[in-house]
Amino acid sequence: MTAADQKLRAAQRALEDVHDGMRLGLGSGSTSACFVDVLGARVAEGLNVVCVPTSEVIAEQARGLGIPLATLDDLPELDLTVDGADELDSGLALIKGGGGALLREKIVATASKAMMVIADASKHVQTLGQFALPVEVVPFGAEVTFRQLESLARDHGCQGPVTLRMHNGKPFMTDGGHLIYDCAFGEIADPGALGPALNGLPGVVEHGLFLSIATSAIIGTEDGTVILTP
Repeated sequence: MTAADQKLRAAQRALEDVHDGMRLGLGSGSTSACFVDVLGARVAEGLNVVCVPTSEVIAEQARGLGIPLATLDDLPELDLTVDGADELDSGLALIKGGGGALLREKIVATASKAMMVIADASKHVQTLGQFALPVEVVPFGAEVTFRQLESLARDHGCQGPVTLRMHNGKPFMTDGGHLIYDCAFGEIADPGALGPALNGLPGVVEHGLFLSIATSAIIGTEDGTVILTP
């Protein structure tokens, strides 16, 4: 069974927890796109939901499937966000932001009563950090922020290159107009200390550590699905 099959399994299982009248947050990335596909099929059958997307790409996909959309200004409180993860551990600490939507994803997730993560089995790890941690920064003074980021990482025992994300030969820009530095630490021994420290850097808008936010996870496996709770 491929990773794509496992993602689809997780998305289908997540849909079982979606009920008529719910206000949903839609995450970004390939696994979230699977969920949007199966959700769209249910909406076509008559399911009544309203959704807040976390990226322009997901918004376009949802509109194409006829899924009703709103903004957080319209719906400041959501029932459930369904989103993927680049990595998650057994305590439901996450690394997200591989697609560059980490800021909106975190805003939407924290506006929700619950966050359900869906992923294939490869995303479930013992220790976070094999996937490079994205850190979103403002363009102004980015070189200063970069140097502060490297220094802070060393102070927290994180080693590995910190690189500016590029796209088509130019710096990658998020939907909010920010840059992303990818931190290839290999292992993050204490995410609970690193996350708040990153938030303390003036140039950092947000980072991809999602701590104490996810309330459950559905992992697609060869044999079916596994449900994790904190």
